[in-house]
Amino acid sequence: MNENKLSDLLAAKGGDRERMGRLIQDNSGLIWSIARRYFGRGTDPEDLYQLGCVGFLKAVEGFDPQYGTQFSTYAVPKIAGEIRRFLRDDGAVKVSRGLKEQAAKIFLARQSLEQRLGREVHISELCAETGLDAEEIAMAEAASGPTESLQRESGEDGFTLELVLGDYSAEERMLEQVTLRALIEELPERERQVIALR
Repeated sequence: MNENKLSDLLAAKGGDRERMGRLIQDNSGLIWSIARRYFGRGTDPEDLYQLGCVGFLKAVEGFDPQYGTQFSTYAVPKIAGEIRRFLRDDGAVKVSRGLKEQAAKIFLARQSLEQRLGREVHISELCAETGLDAEEIAMAEAASGPTESLQRESGEDGFTLELVLGDYSAEERMLEQVTLRALIEELPERERQVIALR
């Protein structure tokens, strides 16, 4: 490592924000190259880059030139680790690693059984294959499934959890919506289309 880079590193480690900014700018190619490995996993590329920058900052703080390693050799696992930690732990609801591992085991067992049997698998077959009971399977699959949105419409009437939860006038509004939909259904086809397009 040349003297200028080493002095920039040491100054940034000591709290020099301008040098830290310069270091991030000089190493943005490295950070992007690591972030690209994790594209397509449901996280925006810019967010992955920002996470990489956090890992880079941690690498600057923890780097000790006396060990004789190159900074980039030290920084790469820190950057990748920060991104992986986010991808592993991210989610609206935190799920324990044990449940995630059980869900992965169930998923693989289900795929294997479906290929062997050529049909959808029964819960009893999954229990026998994984060694888990039905409640454990249900809990692991529910915990690892996608989070439900409060805005997702359910049923024919398009009610949302957001509309219903914590609202004491919800029953009244539901009744109004059901009545309104019933009245719209009685209208001539053309008028229904106009309302639907509106």
